[in-house]
Amino acid sequence: MIEIPGKIQIANLPTKIEKLEKLSKKLGGPNIFIKRDDQTGMEISGNKVRKLEFAVKEALDQGCNLLITCGGIQSNHARATAAVAAKLGIASCLVLRGNVEEDIEGNYFLAKVLGAKIKLITPKEYREKRMEIMKAVGEDLSKKGYKPYIIPEGASSGIGSFGYFKAMEEILEQEREMGIRFDAVVVAVGSGGTYGGLFLGNRVMNGGGKIYGVNVCDNEEYFKSQIEKVINESFNYIDRTIEFTKDEINIIDGYVGRGYALSKPEEIEFIHQLARLEGVVLDPVYTGKAMYGLANEIKKGNFKDHTNILFIHTGGLYGLFPKRDLFSF
Repeated sequence: MIEIPGKIQIANLPTKIEKLEKLSKKLGGPNIFIKRDDQTGMEISGNKVRKLEFAVKEALDQGCNLLITCGGIQSNHARATAAVAAKLGIASCLVLRGNVEEDIEGNYFLAKVLGAKIKLITPKEYREKRMEIMKAVGEDLSKKGYKPYIIPEGASSGIGSFGYFKAMEEILEQEREMGIRFDAVVVAVGSGGTYGGLFLGNRVMNGGGKIYGVNVCDNEEYFKSQIEKVINESFNYIDRTIEFTKDEINIIDGYVGRGYALSKPEEIEFIHQLARLEGVVLDPVYTGKAMYGLANEIKKGNFKDHTNILFIHTGGLYGLFPKRDLFSF
């Protein structure tokens, strides 16, 4: 086993694994299990906290007292970063893609409650120069006595990826405890760090199963390149590398729908159906699209060679509330 960087301890781990009995039966394919990473915490919830445990440890080791990050106005990662900063007694500043006229609700509301400084920028600014803007914010706040640490979107960086390297170690231990082997692990992909950590951990620890990502924005080629970049960055923190090609990165494209954080009626109805079927609530931005994609791929017969599939619920419940008008009861 390789030595990986240290982390702070803030998530509720390990998260449990449950079998989705009724969904498995309804789809008539492989057994579907779900890892409840939505239960890593409340304020500091979802998959983001695993990555933040490593990124924030690096920030503290460097003597930083301000976390700067970015995301959409309903970013789970931005809210989690604000919560971690508050818990540790340091400051946070969030550069968010959004409109000042939007309702203050969901993750945006919680970020404000948690005391984060917030800078709203346009979609064009976010797409073209969010890192430049975060650096400028850091330089400005440095003049006020802060020492900033910039965390990229979704904490998807070399250091952040170790959150899901450790998660893979956790999954393999749970396999042994449960007497089961997951031959496929499926996760939503929005910035690449979660997938990258799972892929690296699976390879280093000889997990054997395939890692699949369902992209919720952009396309397959974009994420193969992004994940390759994250994995290569992670090698700066460990004493070995692994040989891999982009062809080994499995991205299930075709379920972006109307676009990032934009929902199709079929996706909303699927979220509603699964909640009533299994008592599990998915979010409309990440897990709803990913599980909808997995269910459709199973129906198409594309997972017929798999027996036990583990879907990772990466959280995002607060993002459901701004979409309440899309649900019919």
